[in-house]
Amino acid sequence: MIKTGEQHINSLRDGREIFINGEQVKDCTTHPAFSGVIESVGKIYDFQAKPANRDLMTFQIPGKDDRANRIWQLPKSHADLVERRKGLEAWTELHGGFLGRAPDHVASCISGMYMGLDIFKAHDKARADALAGYYEYARDNEQYLTYVIINPQADRSKQANEQADPHLTAGVVDEDSEGLTIRGAKMLATGGIMANEVFVTCIQPLRDGEEPYAVSFAIPMNTKGLKILSRKSYEQAAPSVFDNPLASRFDENDSVLYFDDVKVPWDRVFVNQDLAMTAAQFHKTPAHVYQNYQAQIRLNVKMRFLMGLARKIAETNGVIQFPQVRETLANLAAQSTMVDALVHSMEIKGQQRGEYFIPDPSTLYASQVLTQQMYAPLVTSIRELAGGGLIMLPSSVEDFANADLRELIGKTQQSPTTSSEGRVKFFKLAWDALGSEFAGRHMQYEMFYAGATFVTKGHNFRTFDWDRCTGLVDRMLDSYRLEDELANMKTAAE
Repeated sequence: MIKTGEQHINSLRDGREIFINGEQVKDCTTHPAFSGVIESVGKIYDFQAKPANRDLMTFQIPGKDDRANRIWQLPKSHADLVERRKGLEAWTELHGGFLGRAPDHVASCISGMYMGLDIFKAHDKARADALAGYYEYARDNEQYLTYVIINPQADRSKQANEQADPHLTAGVVDEDSEGLTIRGAKMLATGGIMANEVFVTCIQPLRDGEEPYAVSFAIPMNTKGLKILSRKSYEQAAPSVFDNPLASRFDENDSVLYFDDVKVPWDRVFVNQDLAMTAAQFHKTPAHVYQNYQAQIRLNVKMRFLMGLARKIAETNGVIQFPQVRETLANLAAQSTMVDALVHSMEIKGQQRGEYFIPDPSTLYASQVLTQQMYAPLVTSIRELAGGGLIMLPSSVEDFANADLRELIGKTQQSPTTSSEGRVKFFKLAWDALGSEFAGRHMQYEMFYAGATFVTKGHNFRTFDWDRCTGLVDRMLDSYRLEDELANMKTAAE
């Protein structure tokens, strides 16, 4: 199924329970907190549905006379991996990398788990069959998935089962012939408002006693008892596209999900109260690598967007010829090129896992460590290029409707490369990307979407080829001996 924007938007009118500003949302597709981003998601589905984009965005489903979006593709070679990446890049360019949980992210996670189906089969064949069936269902019906894989923060000195409320974290409270009953909360359902289904599990390490929370399953967003608690909407506070071109259209939102005794049927349960398998589903299958490879593709596109802002800031302010400005731009360009090179390196250094070709884990995690640390200083550098121009702007698009104010804007907003309207339009965009509340959320997102820095560094430590490096040192040490030196000294003395 090649879904269109209209089909996806209509699928969201399903009675899901969304709460924001003290009220329940009747229709998320028309609500001022969500309609802009839902429309933007519709446009990315329309893009993939265009006949001209068929080969770029879709692939032939093996054994079927049908095609699916490349987000579900299981690469069997380096060429397949590159072909899929080009489709993901094209989709990402439609939102500039500002939708961190666009449909391609969690699809990559589920696809990675499917490529490690042998791990699930060794654990529990019935659960493996459920995962395989779900992958095919989500692929064939082009489901937009979000996920919640983090427990509520609460008291982090205590385990989930040690909290004052043992049902704070979503976990199993009952099990019968029909499936599991889940009660409690999970976070962060980024993009959940416009997703069809949610994948629920735990990526944090779990310990003995936390078995009820060691589950993995997927359910529709309109499942009875599932409550979606939205954060503040940046979109709702940005009614004008001209004033907030990103926040008004790409605020994917983040939500806490509360499971009020939600029933999960067995054919949607992939792990059932098993500590070891909850961890293995990510790290012994390609899932964690595949989903974060997608995230690095997205970030690579976003870096290009930020480079475009940096260059145009320098041109708009007429400082592009200043040596110190070019030095700053060159440094930013080097960081962007590094991310691009690392994405390509993940592919070139990829390896076979059975019949599938997987990006190189060590290069992926190295890229995550570096980009986590790089994003905030990079944004700061671009803001320094812009100076006060980012904030000394007309209060809103309404100022242009006043003839007298528009004349004053023409006199006070000057640029050697564009009109006064063009300058204001550009710097409104730059502020939304670099300094607005929407931009602040993105700063936090890029710093923590992959986990705290000690987590990503731990993955990098775990996957780095230390043996090759220490082997070089050992061979150098083995190339000389103390006894030989002493013998040489004795010979020289004689």
